[in-house]
Amino acid sequence: MSVSFAQDYSHLDPDGLVPKNLLSEALNFYQQNQAKIQNPKLMGIIDFKAHNSKERFFLIDMESGFVETYLTAHGKNSDPDFDGYATKFSNVDGSLMSSLGFYLTAESYYGSNGYSLRLDGLSSTNSNARARAIVIHGADYVSPGGKIGRSFGCPALEDRYHQDVIDRLKGGTLLFAGLGN
Repeated sequence: MSVSFAQDYSHLDPDGLVPKNLLSEALNFYQQNQAKIQNPKLMGIIDFKAHNSKERFFLIDMESGFVETYLTAHGKNSDPDFDGYATKFSNVDGSLMSSLGFYLTAESYYGSNGYSLRLDGLSSTNSNARARAIVIHGADYVSPGGKIGRSFGCPALEDRYHQDVIDRLKGGTLLFAGLGN
């Protein structure tokens, strides 16, 4: 079953920033899993097909339809030749790769990367996210101006934005990491 954009979600992403295939897939999951989503006011989508110098972390306000965009890192071994493109993904602990699939955001905490947000993987491709400590956190290697650094698999954000984004996403927001068209 495919979500009809004209029906319930035509107001989302009026500027067409989010790849349509990712938005459609995320909206299908969002609609079919309402009971699991404790914070339905927002939805996050990451397009790991885009170069890491592009703002490819999309934060969608489900009420207004407005989309904010942010830079985000991918895992070191997802980009083995360090050209800025993620080409390999894994759910295996120690792989230092990003994972694709649906997540629910969980609790915030202070850890080795400072203020961070735990993620629970909902897909077979990211079910080990919590055990792997795949979290949203700030990183000084994520900054505008060309290719950014790589994480150990986390979708790290710019230090200047991470606390606000975490505070808004925590507590059961749907996050989808996929490959755009």
